[in-house]
Amino acid sequence: QTWTDRVNEAGKMALRAWQKETGIELVQINGQRHYGGPPPGWVGGPPPAGTEVYIARLPQDIYEDTLIPLFASVGVLYEFRLMMTFTGMNRGFAYARYASRQDARSAIATFHRFQLRHGCAIVVCWSTQKRELLVRGLGASVSQQELEATLQRVTEGIYSVTLHTSPSQKQARLAVLKYKSHQAAALAKKALMEGNVSLGEAKMRVEWLDPQLKQKLQLCEEEPPSSWVQGGESPAVPLPLSLQNVLHCLNTLCWKHHLRTPLFVTKCVQVNPNGWQRFWYQVTIPGSHVPISGFTWISPDRQGQSEHEKAKAVAALHVLRVLAESL
Repeated sequence: QTWTDRVNEAGKMALRAWQKETGIELVQINGQRHYGGPPPGWVGGPPPAGTEVYIARLPQDIYEDTLIPLFASVGVLYEFRLMMTFTGMNRGFAYARYASRQDARSAIATFHRFQLRHGCAIVVCWSTQKRELLVRGLGASVSQQELEATLQRVTEGIYSVTLHTSPSQKQARLAVLKYKSHQAAALAKKALMEGNVSLGEAKMRVEWLDPQLKQKLQLCEEEPPSSWVQGGESPAVPLPLSLQNVLHCLNTLCWKHHLRTPLFVTKCVQVNPNGWQRFWYQVTIPGSHVPISGFTWISPDRQGQSEHEKAKAVAALHVLRVLAESL
C-alpha cells in the first residue's frame, strides 16, 4: 500500500466493489481513466462527431461507480473518460461520448446544473473537441524535420505540423500541431508539458490554439517562396491537378460511404505582384456537422484551367485526406 492508496480510501474501495459486481473494466493511460470506446457488446463503428459532452465541477472524491450509471441513465454511453491526479482523485472534469447526438443532448438537458451533492451543481455542455495545439518558444533555427521527429517520439496521433514566424517576435517561431482527435491532442499536451521537451536550447511551451490567433497566422502566412519567382515570371504549379479526376475520387468516396455530394466555395483574398493568388476555400458535405476550410496559393493560369478550378482541386484533395483519416 502506498500513501496515495489512503487518499479517499472509502471511495476507492466502493469503486473496486462496483467494478467487481458489474465486470466493468477501466483503463488508465496518462492521467485519463477510460470506460468503453467501444463498450462491451457494441456493434459497428464509433458514433458520429458531435456526440460528446464535457462535464465539469465534479467533486474530486467521486468516481465512475457514481458517474457512469448516472450518465448512462439518459442514453447509450459509448465512452466515458475521467481525468485523474497522481493521488487517485479526479481532476474535477470528465467527458461522456454517447451513441447519438440526441442522447448527448438529453444528457445536457438533464444534468447541466444537476445537484450531484447538496450545494454542488455540475456543468454539462457540448465538448469543443479541440484538436490543435500551439507551441511557443521555438528558435528560428528549428527545422520542420527536427520538430516532427521530436513530436513523433513523444506523442501519438499527430496529423500535421506547421511552422510560423511569431507575429510578435521576428526571431522566434511558433508551431501549430494538429492531432487526429481531441483525446490525442489532450494526451500530447500533457506529455509535452510534463515531459519538459526541448529542441536544442529552446524549451517548448504548449497551449491550446486560440481561434483568433489561428486566423491571424493564416492571414500572415508567408507568400510563395522567392525561389519560385525567376525573371519576374512565376512558373505553373509543378504538379498540376486535374479537377475532374480529383472530384471523381472524392465523389466516389462519398457515395461509397453514403454521403452526399460536397459543395465548394472558393474566394480570392490576395494577389501578389507576380500574379500568384491566395484563395480561401470551404467544402461542406450535406449532413456533416463541420465544413472543411483552408487557404492555398495558386499560380497564374498556364494550363487552360482557371484559378478557381485549381483552388477547388486543392480543396478536394484536402477533403480526401480528411475523409480518408476519419473513414
